[in-house]
Amino acid sequence: MKKVFLLTAIAGLFAFSSVKAQKDVAMTGPKLGIGAEFAFPMGDFGDVSKLGYGGSLLYQHPVAANLNLTGSAGYLTFKAKDEFGGGTSGSIPVKAGARYFVAENFYIGGELGAAFSTESGGKTAFAYSPGIGIEFPVSDGGAIELGGRYEGWSANSVTRSFIGLRLAYNFGL
Repeated sequence: MKKVFLLTAIAGLFAFSSVKAQKDVAMTGPKLGIGAEFAFPMGDFGDVSKLGYGGSLLYQHPVAANLNLTGSAGYLTFKAKDEFGGGTSGSIPVKAGARYFVAENFYIGGELGAAFSTESGGKTAFAYSPGIGIEFPVSDGGAIELGGRYEGWSANSVTRSFIGLRLAYNFGL
């Protein structure tokens, strides 16, 4: 009986803190984030490419309690493995989506858009990226964000996919 009471008390505290946290998240205004991007190619893309890296800007605009619409743009470059010539290829992904804060500073989200190749004769690909992340407040209007996502770029029946990590500083506007 004591264990049940203790578990109920802990669950109640968690629920109360989650409600308060969601209320705090809902009260924040628009944010802009500047981040470093790291991409770990998977599947066939991972067979020919090494680690990708770049940077991004991400804008968040609250539209409902715990829900932000997002817009992002950035640049990612990938280096081909030595056995495939070792050259680099770049892309500019531009996406829009949403983030839902499920607990204090913890979000799930997704974006859709396009990845524009910077190579001569390169293709534009349909981009999609579901992900999760956390924001650590560091000042009244700023937070450090650490996010992870699966991202796919599809063009002409070929998908280049990778696991993306983003380390960013978000500040209120």
